[in-house]
Amino acid sequence: MQTTIRPLKPQDQTAWRALWTAYLEFYETTVPEEVYQTTFARLIDPDTPRQQAFLAIQGETPVGLVHYIYHPHNWRIEDVCYLQDLYADSSVRGTGVGRALIEAVYDAADANGTPSVYWTTQDFNAEARKLYDRIATLTPFIKYQR
Repeated sequence: MQTTIRPLKPQDQTAWRALWTAYLEFYETTVPEEVYQTTFARLIDPDTPRQQAFLAIQGETPVGLVHYIYHPHNWRIEDVCYLQDLYADSSVRGTGVGRALIEAVYDAADANGTPSVYWTTQDFNAEARKLYDRIATLTPFIKYQR
C-alpha cells in the first residue's frame, strides 16, 4: 500500500496520541497528560516552528510518526535538526514507512537550510538500527543524561 507523508494537523490528535503512546510503550516509559497536550499543541502551532511532526498515512490510516526539533549549535552557523521520536506501527515495519519518515525530515531540514539531522536510539533497537545504518552514519558518541 502507498504511504503518504504529511505534516501533523489539528484533527490528527487521536491518531497521533495512539501512535506516540505505542512509541513510548516500546521504550517502556509514559508521560503525563499535560505532556501529551502540550506536545501536541506545540507540534501543530505555526508560531512554534522549531518543533515539527509528520504522519505516515496509508489509505486513511495513520501508521507512523516522526517528531523533529530545530535548534542552534555552537559549532555551526546554521541550526541542526534533532529527530526526536520515530515510530512505525508494527503492522507496517519493514515496508519503508520509517525510511519515508526520515527522508521527509531530511527534505524539511534541507528546505530549512539545516543540513545536519541527528538522532539517538537504544542499543537494543536492532531492527531500526538496520535501517539507520543504511541511511545515516553511526557516530562514536555515548549519551549521558542527568
